[in-house]
Amino acid sequence: MHPAGIRGFIYGLFVPHSHDAADSIDDALEASKEGVRALKISLFILLITTVLQLGVVLISGSVALLADTIHNFSDALTAVPLWIAFVLGRRVANRRYTFGYGRAEDLAGLFIVAVVALSAVLVAWQSLDRLVNPQPLQNLWWVLAAGVIGFLGNEAVAIYRIRTGQRIGSAALVADGVHARTDGFTSLAVVLGAIGVMLGFPLADPIVGLLISVAIIVLLWGTVRSIGRRLMDGIEPELVDRAQSALTAAPGVLAVQRLQLRWVGHRLQGSAVLRVADTSLAHVEEIVHEAEHRLVKALPNLDDMTIGTVSTDPVTASPSR
Repeated sequence: MHPAGIRGFIYGLFVPHSHDAADSIDDALEASKEGVRALKISLFILLITTVLQLGVVLISGSVALLADTIHNFSDALTAVPLWIAFVLGRRVANRRYTFGYGRAEDLAGLFIVAVVALSAVLVAWQSLDRLVNPQPLQNLWWVLAAGVIGFLGNEAVAIYRIRTGQRIGSAALVADGVHARTDGFTSLAVVLGAIGVMLGFPLADPIVGLLISVAIIVLLWGTVRSIGRRLMDGIEPELVDRAQSALTAAPGVLAVQRLQLRWVGHRLQGSAVLRVADTSLAHVEEIVHEAEHRLVKALPNLDDMTIGTVSTDPVTASPSR
């Protein structure tokens, strides 16, 4: 259960689901292509945003804006390892990597977490230095404009990455989208810092920079849990429920005796053992085929599922694909 009300709205902004079955892409290659396309477009948008903000940093000296610019640039860079991971994920399984290369995507998610954490430390260091050695700010209206540009650019990227990540089931891409959304709100914090300086509080700029670093670390926790759960073969309980309902609805299936699912990158793999009525082997094959068909419809991200059967008659008990 996720929180409701205002708390639920905030939770949905920064810890969205990584899977949306209502609009899933059921082809692994097409899913990877769409993920790479999302990364290319968002990388281009964020680099433009970073260049514009950097120009304002040079003429204003705002440490809060510098912190936001550094974070935006790190966000753009995180697209590179994730891009590589999507390309690796297309490689065919071999004798050494018998399950394929899908885990590269989750490892890229860990890299994203590390880069975000490092950027937060850098932001805090710059802000503390400016608190100890304050410097006057120039061109505050440009700082305001740069903060707004940063918010708009990052929110556009966040929406695109999160929606694409949900469609293809990529926790890493959703995490990258949440990273961009965090950057967008830190850009708004830069605007608040500039307003504080305009109102006669010069330390507002480095203080906002410190608040940005704290917010990054706090919001990073949800992403760490999501990526860590994937690496531990964790799965959303609602997906297990959906799979079990699909299997038990197949004619001839008496019960689902065992069901396992796991994410490998943005694709699902698993196994199941079905209890079926005593019948012929040919009929058991028909039951398994129908169960498999219903399961694929319920879980469009499913790549591979091994289904076995058991019955009170050992003759009809058999493993299947």
